[in-house]
Amino acid sequence: MTRSLDIGGATLPAAPVARLPARRPSAPVSPASAPGYDWLVVGAGFAGSVLAERLASERGERVLVIDRRPHIGGNAYDHLDAAGVLIHRYGPHIFHTNSRAVFDHLSRFTEWRPYQHRVLGRVDNRLVPIPINLDTVNTLYGLDLTSDELDAWFAARAEPVDTVRTSEDVVVSKVGRELYEKFFRGYTRKQWGLDPSELDKSVTARVPVRTDRDDRYFTDKLQFMPAHGYTRMFERVLDHPLITVRTGTDYAEARQDAAFARLVWTGPVDEFFGCRFGRLPYRSLRFVHETLGQEWFQPVGTVNYPQTEAYTRITEYKHLTGQAHPQTSITFEYPEACRWRSESA
Repeated sequence: MTRSLDIGGATLPAAPVARLPARRPSAPVSPASAPGYDWLVVGAGFAGSVLAERLASERGERVLVIDRRPHIGGNAYDHLDAAGVLIHRYGPHIFHTNSRAVFDHLSRFTEWRPYQHRVLGRVDNRLVPIPINLDTVNTLYGLDLTSDELDAWFAARAEPVDTVRTSEDVVVSKVGRELYEKFFRGYTRKQWGLDPSELDKSVTARVPVRTDRDDRYFTDKLQFMPAHGYTRMFERVLDHPLITVRTGTDYAEARQDAAFARLVWTGPVDEFFGCRFGRLPYRSLRFVHETLGQEWFQPVGTVNYPQTEAYTRITEYKHLTGQAHPQTSITFEYPEACRWRSESA
């Protein structure tokens, strides 16, 4: 079945996907005379919302979900901007998993649009695939290597590292210093505020380098986008008679106003303990959203800028959502140190 969603003159299509299965009947309801809530869940993102629904549906317990932001969905929150384009307020979120159980569970609350994310990098004034693959190297260097030849090409440039300790060690030992400088060093310094030589090897250990032409950013078996957006999916997850949602509500406020027996905390761990040992050194992102009077801006969903620009990437959401609209909206991401509310007030 193919469906589409009319959103302010634009059309957001969904791929042919089976209808949503019926939700399981709720477990027995807590006695109406019981005071307050069985659970307070702090945070209405993925962890908090899924736990709240499970507690309500499987245990029949009353749940109060709070979030100090004015919306549900956490960082995956999406909404229509002033032009009617569906955007992700906190940057692109792509659903991908190898877990059929996870996919099947969320399929109770959304239909899906198949989508495989592709990323290009603006390197030496060329757009090339990221992660680095056969086409990346051939395009940058004007070569015509095969996959087998690329293995040898990487090996000839890789620098031996006795003990891999840092993020720099990981990359130069795989692909050599020139590609490290072009793709990794500048991007990492912008993203983390530190040189890769100062970061643990785990930061870049998961960054793949491919010798074939696979230009997908993720290789998970299940790659989709919620057909009508993440926020619509979260609304369905939290749509239960035993769940109460309060946005724009801080934990300190909820503790004073609501009685609850048990707590699920999904916020910053240092904040749970009152930051008694000081703030943890979080990094953050500043998002600059723009709407353009043209149908398309770039050839793929995300283009990375690992070299001189102050921003790290630009995302164009219509690639992700499949929305048809005469205008397009993009987001620039600027990494920065986390600014807490008390510091920015």
